[in-house]
Amino acid sequence: MSEDGREENKMQGGFKTMPLILGNEICDRFASTGFNANLITYLTQIMHMPMVEASNVLTNFSGTSSLTPIIGALIADSFAGRFWSITVGLIIYLIGMISLTISAVAPSLHPPPCAEHQQCQKATSGQFFILYTSLLLTAIGSGGIRPCVVPFGADQLELKGTHAAAKKGPTFFNLYFFSMGFISLLALTLVVYIQDNVGWGWGFGIPTIVMALSIIVFVVGYPFYIRIKPAGSPLTRLTQVMVAAIRKRNAVRPDDVNLFYQDKALDADLSVTGRLVHTDQLKFFDRAAIVTNDDMLPSGRPNLWRLSTVHRVEELKAIMRMLPIWIMGIILIMALSHNGTFAIQQGRIMDRRITRHFQFPAASISIFTVISMLTSLTIYDRVLVPLARRYTKRPTGITYFQRMGTGLVLAMLSNVSAALVETKRKNAMNLHGVSISVFWLVPQFAIHGFAETFFSVGQMEFVYHQAPESMRSSATALFWLGISLGYYMGTALVTIVHNRTKKGVDWLPDDLNKGKLDSYYWLVTAIQIVNIGYYLVCSKYYKMKTLEAAEGEKVAEIEKERGEEKVELGDTK
Repeated sequence: MSEDGREENKMQGGFKTMPLILGNEICDRFASTGFNANLITYLTQIMHMPMVEASNVLTNFSGTSSLTPIIGALIADSFAGRFWSITVGLIIYLIGMISLTISAVAPSLHPPPCAEHQQCQKATSGQFFILYTSLLLTAIGSGGIRPCVVPFGADQLELKGTHAAAKKGPTFFNLYFFSMGFISLLALTLVVYIQDNVGWGWGFGIPTIVMALSIIVFVVGYPFYIRIKPAGSPLTRLTQVMVAAIRKRNAVRPDDVNLFYQDKALDADLSVTGRLVHTDQLKFFDRAAIVTNDDMLPSGRPNLWRLSTVHRVEELKAIMRMLPIWIMGIILIMALSHNGTFAIQQGRIMDRRITRHFQFPAASISIFTVISMLTSLTIYDRVLVPLARRYTKRPTGITYFQRMGTGLVLAMLSNVSAALVETKRKNAMNLHGVSISVFWLVPQFAIHGFAETFFSVGQMEFVYHQAPESMRSSATALFWLGISLGYYMGTALVTIVHNRTKKGVDWLPDDLNKGKLDSYYWLVTAIQIVNIGYYLVCSKYYKMKTLEAAEGEKVAEIEKERGEEKVELGDTK
């Protein structure tokens, strides 16, 4: 199928496109991981920013990078399509990386090194302007890439229309996260080592070159991709349903659901694999599908600001049902937002010696998250799923609700480990003058990797499968928007804690030996425990989406419990 029609080309889609899509994303992830992994060191050591300020800059940057995907997704679903949204996003991201690389190389674009026994000179407003502009460009570029890559890749398999391809959906998500984890591991070792030991010019320059290669790899595959025709602005459709429902708030709701408005031709571009079936939840919005005398235009077509089809009403319901689960993800990201800042600062003041002449780079401690994620993804696919399948009889072993719940518990245990290790580190330094090994941080990062395998992959599957077909880019952007809000809330939490404690014993000073970072870790652990309870309630009452099969007009409960085969329930007539 092409973006200007539904005619299918046998040369398009399928697993043959995976090397191109994943090849592009591998290059992109290598570049972005190498670019971001050690930024806390760049800001504190090169730009001479205080630790809390640098931490907040990075969490705000991460938040903005995860906020722009909602805009990119709306553009992709409305008129641009996923292919062109990804391509333009890659180019903008590349410009931002080039700008930051130049600022790291040019002496006039960053402050001079600290002179011995003198206070370090902070960056000027002009130097900060270049830095923030570079970060902003990469954040804007992320808006085109992040919400579209996963749905675009999954489309190549699912939309071939074969039973075999449809069952590959969950496999694609595991393959995607495995590939991204493997290349992140390379970036966290090679690029971070270059940044710490060779220089920031090459440290930023190598990821920039790789990003340029990723654009070439992706664009070369243009003729082989399935490219779905954009179905119009999903935000407009959702707004139309809400406006129509409000206008008819006093209308009498019929008892027979077959009396609600249906229009197959109108919904054809929105429901290639089948129209959504009416559900009994959120009944207020059903009023948008009640037919009244003033709903039709002179052309005979419905006025969509007064009348919506059942499918369009159910699109809104599907998104609204996802929101409570989505909110849970925001709280989780807030609780884990310190992993790329405080933990690295801890590592810098711990014993990092491996040999007499080599020290383990503090920012590379994140490799243990990646290693554990790669290991657990393999075990999950090859051991856990086949074993669980024997008992649950589900093709995927466990549901994505069970997968996400397991991830939440593991993420909480990661913070418990972080709190205990920080207490040990601080006591060893303050009481005995001993710097413990940086590898004491490994358990918290390893447990975090296990959590990623369960939570992040499970949440991505949940968002993709439960979102309306025509809104998958926009719904996937919710995944990134949740991350964005989580980082912003992480910034707010750090700021509140810092401001509330600085008059006494500051929990988060520049000198961590004088602070109470362990107390901060216990605080976010308590927040996560509350979040787990909230999630259990939300998942218990969640209702899976249902739709009509594209052929034969038979009702099917689709993707009930992630990746199950469709089960025919009867004839709609």
